[in-house]
Amino acid sequence: MEISLSVIRLMATPFLPYLPLLPIRWIYVSFDLGISKLITNDNVIIGNTVLYGATEGKLYAAGIAGDRFCVRNSGAEAVVEGCGDNGCEYMTGGSVVILGKVGNNFGAGMTGGMAFVYDKEGSLPLRINLEDVFYQQQMTDYWQQKLFDQIKLYFLETNSQHAKHILDNWENEKLLFWQIIPHEMIYKFGQPVLVEEVKTA
Repeated sequence: MEISLSVIRLMATPFLPYLPLLPIRWIYVSFDLGISKLITNDNVIIGNTVLYGATEGKLYAAGIAGDRFCVRNSGAEAVVEGCGDNGCEYMTGGSVVILGKVGNNFGAGMTGGMAFVYDKEGSLPLRINLEDVFYQQQMTDYWQQKLFDQIKLYFLETNSQHAKHILDNWENEKLLFWQIIPHEMIYKFGQPVLVEEVKTA
């Protein structure tokens, strides 16, 4: 079956791994849901090392990313539906939302930025690198709303039915997200990260 990709606000290029080298601020990648019957969160849509060293911009890809997704990301915002090994490795800034499984060694060497991982199977604790990051499932209202807003915009741009399911069942699905923060950044965001900080403020 032929797969149709709709790339919005992206000049025609097959070089997705080299996105950091392109002068593009907004990138949306999705299967053409009018043609393809592929389930986005079960299929790879972008390859390895996408957003390696990215400094700004947004990437919304309705599918799974390959290995080393967002390695050394310092300012880009991204939403995908899964990633391979070494995701967010050495990340120093930006925001990443993973609406699905991650590979091994997630967050190794992460010193900045923030990530959210949807973990329906509860496997993240086995895959995350705990030397450098703190992770929690209970979030403050501020960060829950920020996460919801990111997923909503992602859905509006990609029409991902997986994202729609999460949004439509938010009160239950929000409990399946992990918030991942580098140890050294816990007290450096504009809004409190730890629930205990909000309760005692």
